[in-house]
Amino acid sequence: MPINNYILLSIALFCIGIVGVLTRRNAIIIFMCIELMLNAVNLLLVAFSKMHARAALLAGDVNGTAGTDGQLFVFFIMVVAAAEVSVGLAIIVMMYRNIHSVDVNFLNRLKH
Repeated sequence: MPINNYILLSIALFCIGIVGVLTRRNAIIIFMCIELMLNAVNLLLVAFSKMHARAALLAGDVNGTAGTDGQLFVFFIMVVAAAEVSVGLAIIVMMYRNIHSVDVNFLNRLKH
């Protein structure tokens, strides 16, 4: 599959995530859209990593470790995303317990 297809799919997923973050008011939906944007970046990193590995293989690199950098970055992004999920969901649960809503516009009242 050509790299252009991966790029277009990643751009589409990232744009859906941005639109969701900018237009939705539900904290859980916003949280899911942020995760969608992270996964779009992960898809792009793996696609470029695979492209780099293929180019290194054609160039005669016998080391066999070319193209693993992107996959390593994806692993670390997934670890950080898992930590983000645990902290973010804890904040959302505490927000729901205190104000009985997950609407982010309702949080503006907490400023005063």
